[in-house]
Amino acid sequence: AMLYAAASIGFMGANIFYDALLVDVAPPHKYDFVSGLGYAMGYLGGGLLFAFCVYMVLNPAVFGFADESVAVRLSFLLVGIWWLLFSLPLLLLVKETPHPAPRNGVVTGGFRQLINTFREVRRYRHVWWFLLAYWLYIDGVDTIVRMAADYGAALGFSTGNLILALLMIQFIGFPAAIAFGKLGERIGPKTGIYIGLAVYTVITIWGALMTELWEFFAIAVGVGLVQGGVQSLSRSLYARLIPQDKAAEFFGFYNMLGKFAAVAGPFLMGIVGVLTGSPRIAIFSLLVFFILGALLLLKVPERKEQKA
Repeated sequence: AMLYAAASIGFMGANIFYDALLVDVAPPHKYDFVSGLGYAMGYLGGGLLFAFCVYMVLNPAVFGFADESVAVRLSFLLVGIWWLLFSLPLLLLVKETPHPAPRNGVVTGGFRQLINTFREVRRYRHVWWFLLAYWLYIDGVDTIVRMAADYGAALGFSTGNLILALLMIQFIGFPAAIAFGKLGERIGPKTGIYIGLAVYTVITIWGALMTELWEFFAIAVGVGLVQGGVQSLSRSLYARLIPQDKAAEFFGFYNMLGKFAAVAGPFLMGIVGVLTGSPRIAIFSLLVFFILGALLLLKVPERKEQKA
């Protein structure tokens, strides 16, 4: 458990700096495409490794293992090796803008910087409105993915079908994220996000009403088509709004909100599910995140503003 927690903290921390590199590796007019391409490659790589590990766990004898526990342990090792190998090109080849070293200690300086960043974010009104909108709608996005397996199981779908649906999301997400990146260049990231949120609204309503397995797979296709698009265009829109010389600080706040958002959705579903006794109504409650997020996004421009 300790190792898993440490790995999760390391992964989330690395994502802060990874996202912030967007302003270093691409000019502003290419933010949408580069951000989409990054998510696309993540879906492809994650899907391939996930598919291989699932096959290995389900068929341990094919690999000469006595039981599936060995395959599960090896899967964790493979994930670590995968991260290491595909981090090397970034570490060795990508150049970033140098920043002055912090004057204070890492821990004390980090907390002080968090407070300063919070104050700074509030001075950029449109950044503040975007973060509020993002916190809401990304909560709905994350909750649908995180709770899909539990919801499908509650409706009586088999484990094999649930895994297949997750794989569909991964592999459909690969070309879809690239397409959304190009779409963002043509119509703007904000409009692209609205398209994704509209699809998620339909998905939520359909999910609350569905009864057949084919509908579950159709919803998985829908999620795969827009999930990467909403994620990538949110990142590229945010990169346009923030001061470029403080990208790491502002993306730290962005990622922190994203992680906190992963709590509210499941909590709301749990409360509604307990009060109503219906997983369908619990799913339906997620509409509030998409609707409120979309309304707050109306206050956000697609260009940088001056401090308030």
